[in-house]
Amino acid sequence: MASRSTENLRNIGIIAHIDAGKTTVTERMLFVAGSTHRVGKVDEGTTTTDDDPEEAERGITIYAACVTFPWKGTTINLLDTPGHVDFTAEVERCLRVLDGAVVVFSAREGVEAQSETVWRQADKYKVPRIAFINKLDREGARFSEVVEEVRSRLGGNPVIIELPVGSGPEHASDPFRGVIDLVTMKMLVYDKSSDGKVFQEQEIPDESKDDAQLARIDMLEKLADYDGELMELLLEEKPVGEEMIHRALRTATLQMAIQPVLCGSALHGIGAQPILDAVTRYLPSPLDIPPVQGTLPGKEDKVETRKPDSSEPFCGLVFKILPAKTGDWYWIRVYSGELKGNTRLLCPNREEKENCTQLWLIHATKKDRAGQIERVGAGDIVGILGPRHGLTGDTFCDPKKPLVLPTIQFAESVISMAIEPDSTADRKKLLETLEMVKKQDPTFHVRDSEETGQTIVSGMGVLHLEVIRNRLLREFKLNVKVHEPRVSYRETAEKAVEVVGECRRIVGGTQLFAKVKIRMEPAPSQEKPVLVLTRVTSDAFPQNLRDAALEELRARGEGGGLIGSFPLTQLKITLLECEAAEQGSNEMAFAIAAGEAFDEALKAAGPVLLEPIMKVEIVVPDQYFGDISSDIQKRRGLISKTEARGDRTLIDANVPLAELFHYDNEIKSLSQGRASHSMEPHEYAPAPERVAQSFAF
Repeated sequence: MASRSTENLRNIGIIAHIDAGKTTVTERMLFVAGSTHRVGKVDEGTTTTDDDPEEAERGITIYAACVTFPWKGTTINLLDTPGHVDFTAEVERCLRVLDGAVVVFSAREGVEAQSETVWRQADKYKVPRIAFINKLDREGARFSEVVEEVRSRLGGNPVIIELPVGSGPEHASDPFRGVIDLVTMKMLVYDKSSDGKVFQEQEIPDESKDDAQLARIDMLEKLADYDGELMELLLEEKPVGEEMIHRALRTATLQMAIQPVLCGSALHGIGAQPILDAVTRYLPSPLDIPPVQGTLPGKEDKVETRKPDSSEPFCGLVFKILPAKTGDWYWIRVYSGELKGNTRLLCPNREEKENCTQLWLIHATKKDRAGQIERVGAGDIVGILGPRHGLTGDTFCDPKKPLVLPTIQFAESVISMAIEPDSTADRKKLLETLEMVKKQDPTFHVRDSEETGQTIVSGMGVLHLEVIRNRLLREFKLNVKVHEPRVSYRETAEKAVEVVGECRRIVGGTQLFAKVKIRMEPAPSQEKPVLVLTRVTSDAFPQNLRDAALEELRARGEGGGLIGSFPLTQLKITLLECEAAEQGSNEMAFAIAAGEAFDEALKAAGPVLLEPIMKVEIVVPDQYFGDISSDIQKRRGLISKTEARGDRTLIDANVPLAELFHYDNEIKSLSQGRASHSMEPHEYAPAPERVAQSFAF
């Protein structure tokens, strides 16, 4: 099979808060596009993309899944992502390689906590998006209010291009029964018996004509800012053609200036075709994205660009790995060049050569349900078999034209638990399995506790660790004991200090000498937990000696602190000066001097224990507001905002994770099961003195 046209490719993601209907939207899109013959249902565990047993049982998406299908001459690579915050890494990795996104909102719940998270992630990676307001057939659906929340809470610029007719279930006084396309000014009425595949264009009902006309005028006035010809026609009060409206919508969407808003009910098949049309019309192809930038291996100051062109040297990014004993399956976004089967590649991040033996189209997470292909071109997404060394976020490239693309940054884990096998015979198998899981999940970490000898695993939340435990039991047939989850604390420095470290030792009969001066300081706002910089240039000092000191500082930074040997974070270390002698100054001496400087600086700077703070969003009936807010304060929480939503109140609060264990049961008890909540990591902040004192220095 030949590689697909780059111009007609769309790499998109479906992103949203949990239970907004992402997977149901995906199922409808696949069905109406003819990729599936029946509509899978989340409640029945029969959806295409949630093919893991854990997903089917829980009715939620845990692992990002990719499906490829055609729509009206365009090939769509669609990634369905999780909505639960514990699996936000799946969203992060997908948005890093996608060109566009469909953001799904529930018409009843509106903008929720994870809605804000995925919106920020899309902003971070400059991903243009369209919005779909789902569940308009539900009791309490509120289309206009949700659009306003996208504007006020997310800082978006939503432009309505579809207007709902009615709202709520069939027994409502004015039930939801279709949508008005503001571009064609027709009402779309869907045939229920066709599961949404068939719809008719009808004239707009008289009672909706005024609202539709006002909404269309509002849409055109907003689009006039991005299309001069359209503005002229409006000023001259002349009709504006459909193609011109589509052109203006595409231009403004690609500039990330607006987000076209569509609406419907995915469960009943209302609105799937317009989403697919909007994806092909308004979201970018790889050719609409700026050329990717990378650095030459070992030369971070040498930046090169690669265009999405098959004539360019091959370059791609690994964004997901599915480990297997028979051979790991690597998901790769191709940014430039062309890749064929049986090709030798370079992974510059690991300084390793990799074999690409087979290329597969991806269908959900199962390669045996997709087709094997001979080659893949620039801009496409593909699964490959053969590599062994690369990790998520690594670059694969042409060995003759190496390039390192920016990697994927993941959030720090906030919770941990001890895990041990039932028997010593299973210990080796457990460690091998945990390494396999770690390769698949970049937010899952494994370490051995020096104090207890136990294996400590860390993740993004209780559900995250629970899913991994169930995988060990079910998928890998391991009998393991797990202990109560614990908070993953961090350590940092209280103040900035400058320290000199020296090496004056006799090793192997040789007098070693080295002197280094470093500055250690707290640095909350940075991408890396511990950032190591240097003011010592290779022109003024031997590079190998300087690099030995820097390597030792980085290694110490990856170790533990002084309070409870917790990982260090929010720390910046700068190598200020280096001094060598004519004899006896080698790499070992500078590593020793740097290590001594690090230890002394950590003591002098004053260790500070940091605890994870969670952003908690609670929607509670008004009669329980007092009880819930009092409980938050008892948990050392701070309420940052409250907002009325009909007969309910939204509470935004920041609460230490240590105070939130078993919160699900507590909030149900306080509200008689009527309050809902979600939480996500917010920041690491200094823990109270009594918490720090509970750990031995």
